[in-house]
Amino acid sequence: MANNRQAQLEAFGKLLDVLDELRVKCPWDAKQTNESLRPNTVEEVMELSDALMRDDVKDICKELGDVLLHIVFYAKIADEQQRFDIADVCDALREKLIFRHPHVFGSEQVSNAEQVIRNWEQIKLKEKGGNKTVLAGVPESLPALIKCYRIQEKAANVGFDWEKRDDVWDKVKEELAEVEAEMRKGDAENEEKEFGDLLFSIVNAARLYGVHPDTALEKTNRKFIARFNYVEAEAKKAGKTLKEMPLGEMDALWNEAKRRGL
Repeated sequence: MANNRQAQLEAFGKLLDVLDELRVKCPWDAKQTNESLRPNTVEEVMELSDALMRDDVKDICKELGDVLLHIVFYAKIADEQQRFDIADVCDALREKLIFRHPHVFGSEQVSNAEQVIRNWEQIKLKEKGGNKTVLAGVPESLPALIKCYRIQEKAANVGFDWEKRDDVWDKVKEELAEVEAEMRKGDAENEEKEFGDLLFSIVNAARLYGVHPDTALEKTNRKFIARFNYVEAEAKKAGKTLKEMPLGEMDALWNEAKRRGL
């Protein structure tokens, strides 16, 4: 493990050298474009996300390398087109970090991390070529749950938020009642609308209580998979399929899985 800046810079330089050679000598690498790489980049980021959820240090290191490869690859393509290079990427990032941290690189004073977050959106609006509105920086292609959280977070950073976080539960209950009302009417379009409002309010509650809803939901997904797999495996041991097994037996196996810590 490199433990000094010079070694880190040398390692990065060697990576760039390897990519230069691959771009010339490897038929696959030579034909890649921004468009062709984009789906692979999404996949690599998802694999990194999985490794982070597992807190698998070895895999995190590996997947960070895969993501880094894509970053330098895009910069290499841009360099070939004489648009920008990896140095421009690093310089722009460095300048942005300095500009967005006046409490570190300037004279502004902050007392806690929450104040830093509140200042962040205001600073971004002042950036040259930056976002012109508070919500402009939320990517349209974000998964809906993460987008919902980011929208609310950005709005809250400029003061559009509940005065007391406990008040959000009245909103959750209100939205739940509206969903139930529409379900009784059987209006499919309004059911979808009200379900959306309910989910939005639940995400809001999670945010106010310091829970990231995407992380929380993914942990529940994994917990459900582990318990369901246990039920399925036990059913097979008993010579049954899940379709053949009564719900009561499946519930008993599910509770057994919970007792086993799954």
